[in-house]
Amino acid sequence: MADRDDAPLADPVPPSPAEPAKTAPPRRARPRWLTIVLRVLLGILVAIFLVWAILFVTKGRFLKHTFEKIASSSTERQVRVAGDFQFYFNPINLKFLAEGITVSNPAWAGGGNFFEAKKLDSSTATLTFLFGKRRINWVALDGARVDLAWDADHRRNSWTFGDPNAKGEPFDMPVVRQAAVTNSGLRYSDPSMRLLANLRFHTVEAKDTKFASAIRFDGDGRARGTPFTLTGALLSPDATLAGGRTQLALTVRAVDTVATVSGTLPEPTVLEGADLNLDVRGRNLANLFLAAGMTVPDTRRYHLASALTKDGEEWRFTKLKGTFGDSDLAGRFSVFQREPRMLLTADIATRRLDIVDAAPFIGYNPDKVATQGKAGAVTQVAGRPRLLPDTPLNVDALKNFDAKVEWTVQQVRSKNVPVSNIRLGLSLEDRLLKLSPLNFTMARGSVRSDISINARRSPVFTDYDIRLTPTPMGRLLAGFGVAEAGTSGTVSGRVKMTGSGNSVHDSLASANGRIAFIMPKGSFWTRNVQLSEIDVGTFVQKMFEDKLKEPVQINCGLIGFTVRNGVAAADPILIDTQKNVMLGRGGFSFKTEAIDLAFRADSKKFSVFAGQSPVGINGYFAKPGFDVISPELVGRAGVGLGLAAVATPVGGLLAFVDVGDAKAAACGPVLAGATAKAQRTTKGKPRDDVGQGTTSKEEDGKASGEEKKTQRKKFLGIF
Repeated sequence: MADRDDAPLADPVPPSPAEPAKTAPPRRARPRWLTIVLRVLLGILVAIFLVWAILFVTKGRFLKHTFEKIASSSTERQVRVAGDFQFYFNPINLKFLAEGITVSNPAWAGGGNFFEAKKLDSSTATLTFLFGKRRINWVALDGARVDLAWDADHRRNSWTFGDPNAKGEPFDMPVVRQAAVTNSGLRYSDPSMRLLANLRFHTVEAKDTKFASAIRFDGDGRARGTPFTLTGALLSPDATLAGGRTQLALTVRAVDTVATVSGTLPEPTVLEGADLNLDVRGRNLANLFLAAGMTVPDTRRYHLASALTKDGEEWRFTKLKGTFGDSDLAGRFSVFQREPRMLLTADIATRRLDIVDAAPFIGYNPDKVATQGKAGAVTQVAGRPRLLPDTPLNVDALKNFDAKVEWTVQQVRSKNVPVSNIRLGLSLEDRLLKLSPLNFTMARGSVRSDISINARRSPVFTDYDIRLTPTPMGRLLAGFGVAEAGTSGTVSGRVKMTGSGNSVHDSLASANGRIAFIMPKGSFWTRNVQLSEIDVGTFVQKMFEDKLKEPVQINCGLIGFTVRNGVAAADPILIDTQKNVMLGRGGFSFKTEAIDLAFRADSKKFSVFAGQSPVGINGYFAKPGFDVISPELVGRAGVGLGLAAVATPVGGLLAFVDVGDAKAAACGPVLAGATAKAQRTTKGKPRDDVGQGTTSKEEDGKASGEEKKTQRKKFLGIF
C-alpha cells in the first residue's frame, strides 16, 4: 500500500502539433457616445414607463389644478372642473374624464359658458392629438351645452381661443369616430346674419363598441326673421371603433319650404367629402335664398333636387334638376364661404321658360300674373294704372355675397312675344350687378343687352344699353294684327339710357338718354287697318275699292325719342312710304306712364276724301287709347257741311281734298337715327314738320290756356 502511494505520477500527454491551442479574439470596445445615447434612451423609456404607470395608477387626478391653470392661461378663459378629473394613457390613447367641467365665454359675449357638461368622458388618439388633426375615438357627453356665437360685426367668435379681440377663425370640428350623448344641446347665433339655432340631442345608448341606436336630434330657430324647425339623425348602428361611413338624415321646415338631406358622411362629424342628396320644395325659391342672406327673383312653387358635397370652404350642388312654376331648371351651382362676402357661382340651363315665370325678373308678382293674366301686372297709383314694376331691389342682401352666373334658355312659352335662345351672364361684385350679356332671339332677329346696376350708390344707378338687330316686322308684330305674308320690312333699334332709382319704375322715371327704332326699305301689311297710312281719306278709298290687302311700301322710317328726366319726346317720328309721309309728335312719361302721341299721314299725291286728321294714342302704358275722330276732323266735317249747304254737295268735298304736297324724306338721316334737327327733305332742305325733339309745357301744367291752344294748333290738336 505504501509502495502504491509513493509511486511517481505519469507525465501529461503533450498537445498534438496538428491541433494548436484556440485563443478567444480580443473584445472590441463600444464607443463612449453610443453608450451614453443608449443609457439616455433607456432612461427616457424608463421615465415614460414610470409616468405612464403613475398616471395609470393614479388616473392623473393630481393634475386637476395644473390642467385648470394651463387651460385657463392658454385659452384666456376660465376653465374649471368641479368634480372628478382623470387624465392618463389607457393604454396608449389619452383618456380624459371631467365631471362638472365649464369653459367660460369671452367677455364680449356677455357672460355664461362656451361649454359645460355634467360629465365628459373621452378617448383620443395620442399622436394625432399632439401632432395632427384631432381624432377622438369615442366621447360620452352628459348634460352638455355648447354656445357657438359670433359678435355683431361678424369678426370675433366664441370658439376662437386666446386673445378675445383676435379675428375669429372658421369652426374646426374634431373628428369624432363614435359618441354617446345624453341630455345635451347646442346653440348657434350670428347677429349679422340674423341667424339663431338651438339643437337638442336625444338620449343615445351604447352597447359594447357599437351604437345600439342612432344619434337623433331636433331643433328650431330663426333665419332672417323666418322661423324654422329641423329633425335629423346619424344612422350608424353598425359603426365600430374601426370607423366607417355614417348615414345622415336631416329635414328642415320653414314656412312653405321643406328641405331634406340624406346620404353618407366620412365620419359622424366630418362633412368634407360627404356624399349627400338634397331635395327642396316650396312656394317661393327667393325665401330659401333670403334665409341664407342672398337674394334671387321670386318664383312660383318649385321643386329642386341635387347632389351635395363640401370641399374645403365650398358647398357644391351638382346634378341639379327641377322645376319652378311651369318652367324647368338644370345645371349646378356652388357657394364658397369666404371673406368679406360669400361667392355664388352657377351654370344653369332651361329648356322651356314660361313667360309667367319670367315676370319676377323685372319685379312682377308671378302668382298674380298667373291668375289674372295681364291685369296681374297692373296696379293703381293715385287713380292711374301703373304697368312698370315698383318692386325695390334688395340692396341689403346684395351686401352679403358676390355672384357669377351663366344661364341659358332655349325657348320662352308666350302667345305674343316670340322670344327664344336667351343667354344671361350675371356678375355681382360688391353691390355692382352687371347683366352682360343679356341676349335673346326675337322674331328671327336678336336683342343684345348690357345692363349695369350700381347699388354702391344711393339710390341705385342703372345704365341701360339694349340693341335690336334687324328683325322682320311681320313676325315681331304678328300678335298685333300684322300679317307675315306681305310684310317684308324689318326694324332695328337701340335704347341707351341711364337712371337712378331702386325699382324699374323709379329708375326709368328719372332716366335720360335716347330711344330709336329704324325701318329700312320694305313692305308692311295689316289684316285690319293700314296703321302706317293713317290718312283717313286713303283708308276709306281703299275700303270702298276692296284693296285692304295691298301692302304699304316703306322707303325708310324712324321712330325716335329723346328722354329727359323720365319724359320721352318724339325726336322725330318720320316714316316715308311710297304714297305718304307719316309724321308723329308728342311723347310719353315714365313718371306717370301717360301717353300723348299724334300721327298723321300727308299724301304725296292728290287725294279726295283726305280727312287730314291725326290719329292720337293716349291713355297710359297699361291702358292705351286711340282717338281717330279728332277735333280737327270734326271741324273739317263742319266746314264741309257748311259748303254743301251754301253751295253744292260737290263743294262740301273740298274740305276733304289733299293736294298731295307732302315732302319726301331724305333716308340718310332717317337710317342713321338722327334727331329731328338733322332731318332733311329729298332736296336737302331742313324739315320744318318734325318738331324739335321736345314735348309741350302742357305736360308739366306750366302752359297758360292760350299757350295750350297755340300748341294744339301747331300739331293737329295733340300736344
